[in-house]
Amino acid sequence: MASTNNKTKKDQIQDDQVFKALAGTDRRRILDLLKNAPMTTGDIGKRLQHLDRTTVMQHLGVLEKAGLVITKKEGRCRWNYLDVSPIQRIHERWIESYAAPSAGFLSKLRNDLERSN
Repeated sequence: MASTNNKTKKDQIQDDQVFKALAGTDRRRILDLLKNAPMTTGDIGKRLQHLDRTTVMQHLGVLEKAGLVITKKEGRCRWNYLDVSPIQRIHERWIESYAAPSAGFLSKLRNDLERSN
């Protein structure tokens, strides 16, 4: 696996697409809807009544381009499935490495407080 300093151009582009996709409130709502089970595009539209079908399709296109949604056509229905692997990659790169020092600091603080009592 490439280090964060040696990420390929393709990886960088995908990360940018994930951040762009996650920046939209309605796109995050769509991901929340898909968290428990896949849904048809029509069902997503029914749950997000403030959006028309075209806008739902545009949001799903952004999510699909970012790799966050996988679609499968069955007859006239288009099923949308959540793929969390791009979010996991973002977590590993941006959150996990920053969280470890904080967790260590909190552990040290707890130990220091327990010793002072």
